[in-house]
Amino acid sequence: MKATQKGATLVELVMTIVIISVAIAGVVGAFSLIASRSADPLNQTRAVALAQLYMDEILARRYASASAPGGGRVSVADADCGSPGQDGESRETFDDVDDYNGLSDGPPKNGEADTLAGYSGFTVAVAVTCAGSEVGLANHDAKRIDIQITDPSGQDFRFTAYRGNF
Repeated sequence: MKATQKGATLVELVMTIVIISVAIAGVVGAFSLIASRSADPLNQTRAVALAQLYMDEILARRYASASAPGGGRVSVADADCGSPGQDGESRETFDDVDDYNGLSDGPPKNGEADTLAGYSGFTVAVAVTCAGSEVGLANHDAKRIDIQITDPSGQDFRFTAYRGNF
């Protein structure tokens, strides 16, 4: 009776090691890609929350300095379309939408100008323009509010809303 040997040859072992190495390299590459982008969803969620905070604050203000506190239409001359921006006010005393034009916060702040915890590395820029013609109204009858949030990785998020003159 002839004795048979059992086991693997050197060539088979080398091929197995090479195949496993290639597979491990692919898995490690996929994990590194996932790990490098793992903060993106968190930053996106935080950018949306930050934009909502700013947008709510701005939209809660009067349309123009001449607007009545409860609302009410203002004339072309009183719509503040010629020179949107702060009327010598500070963030805590902004009372109408166009006061926010040119606002740039880094780190972001709340309506009382207190720094928001947990948003270090984020910046916020606000632009307000009269843009009624974009929505089918007279130019002075709507203001477009553009908010740009930049996250710590440098990615920009843009949000826009319109505030009507009514």
